[in-house]
Amino acid sequence: MKWKKIGDILILDNKFTVQSDTQLKELSDKHNVKTIMKVDHIYGTKREPVIKLLYGNDTETINKENGCLFKLDLKKVMWSKGNNNERIRIAKLVEDNETVIDMFAGIGYFSIPIGVHSNAKQIYSIEINPNSFHYLKENIKLNKISNITPLLGDCINITPDYKADRIIMGYVKTTHHYLKVAIDSLNKGGVIHYHETVPEKLMDIRPINRIKELAGDRQVEFLKLNKVKKYSPGVFHVVCDVRIN
Repeated sequence: MKWKKIGDILILDNKFTVQSDTQLKELSDKHNVKTIMKVDHIYGTKREPVIKLLYGNDTETINKENGCLFKLDLKKVMWSKGNNNERIRIAKLVEDNETVIDMFAGIGYFSIPIGVHSNAKQIYSIEINPNSFHYLKENIKLNKISNITPLLGDCINITPDYKADRIIMGYVKTTHHYLKVAIDSLNKGGVIHYHETVPEKLMDIRPINRIKELAGDRQVEFLKLNKVKKYSPGVFHVVCDVRIN
């Protein structure tokens, strides 16, 4: 993919070579965008982007996905376009009157679709990045959702204060460090959606084994392993769905 469009902003692949200002103007007109940029990388637990502006200077936009509106500033927070199928998949799994904890909530990538498309009783959305937290609150208002409680802080500290029927762990690389607090906060018979970046050869083994090890005497029922996308050569971003009694 050479580019992706988020709202009215075009993000070019870092390998895409821009020849001239004229080419940028042509890209802007073709895709009907106000700003063109590149994202060099995402860093830290707060998932903050390092960007390069190529055309225009307004980095705040509203992106529509799966019938939901997401306001964000691409200079301050990340947007993962490749996870859109996963976001709506989870929203459709949430049952009536469930209490949900969305760890690593960001701007509401999972919380907002759950609020729009399900009849959840309550959604607790935890986010550590103040910039993302600001847009999480903006998106709750923008989508006119009344059953989301936004919580600013580290999941490791906040999650134990709540109990839920379903917990979403939509983070990668270090998500396993948070598994124990998630399991301890899950009601009997509840479901965890655990995200992990894992070598392909360990994909069917490591995620579920990590959960079973930390569940102790509780019974773990494997439901599904869902491939989200290829993360790097030989490594996949997967989601392991389990029910824990």
